[in-house]
Amino acid sequence: MLVTTASAATAGAASSGGSFLVLVPYLLLIPVFYFLVLRPQQQKAKAHRATLEAVKKGDSVVTAGGVVGKVTKVEERFVEVEIAPTVKVKVVKSMLAEVTVPGTAKPAND
Repeated sequence: MLVTTASAATAGAASSGGSFLVLVPYLLLIPVFYFLVLRPQQQKAKAHRATLEAVKKGDSVVTAGGVVGKVTKVEERFVEVEIAPTVKVKVVKSMLAEVTVPGTAKPAND
């Protein structure tokens, strides 16, 4: 009876130390995940917000829906985009996917 109790006590102590060693690789993955996935996404989102804040009249934009046009009016939350000679659409500023300054676009290969 005495031997069984002693072996049970040492087996329990060994398994608690081993369980911590199982967690070590997962704890090391957290910083790797942060630097390879989360941080680049945050930097890209910050750059996109800065681009949206800098949008001005005359810029060429592409909306999230794929509509291409020229900015004619800028408000705090909205942007008026001319998509055809007499067609103007009011778009939520956060839905602009891309902003390009006129004159920087490459000509078509037609």
